[in-house]
Amino acid sequence: MEKIVSFGIIDSYQKKLKENLVVDVAIVGGGPSGLIAAKYLAQAGKKVALFERKLAPGGGMWSGAMMFNQIVVQEDAISILDNVNISYKPYEEGYYVCDSVEATAALIFSAKKAGATIFNCFSIEDVVLQKGSVAGVVVNWAPVHREGMYVDPLVIMAKTVLDSTGHSCEVTSVLARKNEVKLKTQTGGIMGERSLSIEEGERTTIENTKEIFPGLYVSGMAANAVSGNFRMGPIFGGMLMSGKKVAGLINDRLSKRDGC
Repeated sequence: MEKIVSFGIIDSYQKKLKENLVVDVAIVGGGPSGLIAAKYLAQAGKKVALFERKLAPGGGMWSGAMMFNQIVVQEDAISILDNVNISYKPYEEGYYVCDSVEATAALIFSAKKAGATIFNCFSIEDVVLQKGSVAGVVVNWAPVHREGMYVDPLVIMAKTVLDSTGHSCEVTSVLARKNEVKLKTQTGGIMGERSLSIEEGERTTIENTKEIFPGLYVSGMAANAVSGNFRMGPIFGGMLMSGKKVAGLINDRLSKRDGC
């Protein structure tokens, strides 16, 4: 039995990893915008691999606010909750509350069942840059980075990369830091996150969801951090709508590229 258990895990994991060394979309960061993007892109028939640094995907949605595990979602995003079967209750006009643990678990389950492959405990340490475009990500185990060990990485090739790493906008940051490139922002660089303003933050999260550099898209809080806009705290409608928007943008780009 011991042999079966170990061989089964190693054989199946190696198969899964090999099947995702070349993908249509590599999503970095498993928060709400990344998970929703993964779901919609996989539903559209794209080969999607999502890489999350932590043991459990979900980002900050798990904890609600200060570990009060409830979140607020506005009217505009309720159709997304319905689509992934997340229950909610009205609170005030135009605003709803739901259990953050149920919501996060539902997003993970929905992305996986749609066909996306999720890898946890992965860190991204670099991007692949070819002919002026992002063409993949360089990955390593998260514990390797945490312990400061020098271990060579592997490469995931991708037609498109999505940075949904939240406040740190890690993929865009490494691209900008290591290469003399101009991003699609007002300054051409990473402008940095501003202080909390919920209404503005929710609006600009969706506005800033875009292709920030050829082959590289940003969503969720990473979109605002790159473009110099506000954070919004534990309201998650903008995150969900950002994920849905970026999935549409990437799907359109890939469909045109592949002649579909």
